Amino acid sequence: MTVELDAQLLEILACPSEDHAPLRVGTPDDPDADALTCTECGRQYPVRDGIPVLLLDEAIEPGRTTSDGASEQ
Repeated sequence: MTVELDAQLLEILACPSEDHAPLRVGTPDDPDADALTCTECGRQYPVRDGIPVLLLDEAIEPGRTTSDGASEQ
């Protein structure tokens, strides 16, 4: 499912890490994923029920393996 966020909202959302870089929809491997990816650090933030969860504790770090054993890049 593709994330559908208002374009103005997407323009102001930023990674909560120290670099505060912009976010892009999807992941590098799946542009239709329900996630936002930081353009600087590569962290992936889930989008649940249309709401971005921009918490560092919820982010998937680049290269981290998910619970189903898939490698996140």
